[in-house]
Amino acid sequence: MAEKETVVTHTYDLLKYMIPILKKYPRTQKFVLADRIQNSLTDILELLIEAYYTERSEKKHILKKTNIELEKLRYLIRLSKDMYCINIKRYEYISSKINNIGIQVGGWQKSIR
Repeated sequence: MAEKETVVTHTYDLLKYMIPILKKYPRTQKFVLADRIQNSLTDILELLIEAYYTERSEKKHILKKTNIELEKLRYLIRLSKDMYCINIKRYEYISSKINNIGIQVGGWQKSIR
């Protein structure tokens, strides 16, 4: 159970880290790319909370959907770097956090099989 709490906490911490950064996106990207990233992270957090409180039989579907959302987020973050909304150091840090969350979700999936 502690692992699930950890992945929820890491996702929450990433969202908390990202919100001030997203506020600094250029005006041309603030209402498109930044909003999509914030919504994606919020969706991932909600899915993880839902999985935490869902019966074992339904968790598999929710965690699979979470993995899909994580992959979408990876591309949005990559696009942010390519559009010069974030620098390479931030990109590497954020990407490592997303990968860490993905590893934890994968471990959670394996534990329910």
